[in-house]
Amino acid sequence: MSLFTPQDALVATMVTTSAADARMSSNELMSIDTIVRALPAFAGYDGDRLAWVTRTVLDMLSEEDGLDAIIGLVREALPLKFNETAYALACDVAASDGSVRLTELRWLEMLRHELGVGRLAAAAIERGARARHVRIPTTLEEAAE
Repeated sequence: MSLFTPQDALVATMVTTSAADARMSSNELMSIDTIVRALPAFAGYDGDRLAWVTRTVLDMLSEEDGLDAIIGLVREALPLKFNETAYALACDVAASDGSVRLTELRWLEMLRHELGVGRLAAAAIERGARARHVRIPTTLEEAAE
């Protein structure tokens, strides 16, 4: 029996994405919360588990082989048909603060590879995340940049 439920595994991929650059931005945290509250994949999910999964992931990341351990738990808990979902949610969290750092890109590449998400599917997922999180200028000065 796995430590994580399938929903926990999705949360773990999002939390790991947020923590990949050693800083969890408020936009990333709000994105995770919104995703868990709004998406059908999380229907019936116990909100208390969100905090538990977050603590568990952060504890694991403090260990030497933490990323490998997280990937192992995710792969064990997540049915194959949800691998693209996990990758898509991770991409949404990475894009939510307006920039994707190199450490986040490395984690996403590792996640894509370990979950077996094909290059074409990954490119479509990444493009969709960028499109959903684009910021529209609200002033003339921002529009000029």
